[in-house]
Amino acid sequence: MDRRKFISLVGAGIAAAPFIKTLPKSSAHYSNTSVNYDLVAVRGGDAVSMFDAGIKSLGGIGKFVKKGQKVVLKPNIGWDVVPERAANTNPALVARIIEHCLNAGAKEVVVFDNTCDNWMKCYKNSGIEKAVKESGGKLAPGNSESYYQSISVPNGKRLNSAKVHELILDSDVFINVPILKTHGSAKLTIGMKNLMGIVWDRSYWHRNNLHQCITDFASFRKPDLNIVDAYNVMKSNGPRGVDEEDVMNLKAQIISADIVAADAASAKLLNFEPEDIQYIKSAREMGLGRTDLQNLNINRIKI
Repeated sequence: MDRRKFISLVGAGIAAAPFIKTLPKSSAHYSNTSVNYDLVAVRGGDAVSMFDAGIKSLGGIGKFVKKGQKVVLKPNIGWDVVPERAANTNPALVARIIEHCLNAGAKEVVVFDNTCDNWMKCYKNSGIEKAVKESGGKLAPGNSESYYQSISVPNGKRLNSAKVHELILDSDVFINVPILKTHGSAKLTIGMKNLMGIVWDRSYWHRNNLHQCITDFASFRKPDLNIVDAYNVMKSNGPRGVDEEDVMNLKAQIISADIVAADAASAKLLNFEPEDIQYIKSAREMGLGRTDLQNLNINRIKI
């Protein structure tokens, strides 16, 4: 695959920044812990400080990203709205994750989404284009079917195949960075739902039992790490929202390698039980992850 076609983007200002920020030695990258947590729940800080504290307690990003690896970040960049509307992942969080990965020795960190609105406007107006550029990452488009390859989903009940972006198939490390928000069809969109942005044909999912298709696809390629942005949360009118009245400042973040556990814990932040969200329930039933949060080793951090 010619990866240059993903990195050489149309439009001014999208090229990667020519520098890499160095994290302070007090940050998560330089600290490890002997405790193996299943999940970290952080409350009370901004997006950057919560991620620093959360990834530190998991042993640092170096536990997931090794020197010379290709890392793909998949935030939610689906909507042409400003960050204050909380329809897309917090750009400051995206930038901080990139910094951690590059300081861990990642060869490159590429960010993309198959957006719902015009992709160039989404990238720019979400603030994510600027954040990626300034943190040393690279942006790639997801707007052409030519970027996607056909794969099979052997364990799928309603979804047996899909076209997946080549960046995902070619990555060494896949980090999922959804934003928590309400959704008209799925009730909530979190980690598993965010994976719809790495496939080409989303309409099939909506026509053929959306919840089961979300679950089925999660059985194909689970991310290596899930970082749920719940700093500003869209509590109503998701997934795009109407105005800033739909948003509440929750100041929370969930981090876990288990995408089902991350979704289960995130659902509770909006007062849903995991069993209330059909795709989370189905994922547990298919053995894709855990929802028994009371039995998980969870580190709860207050900043």
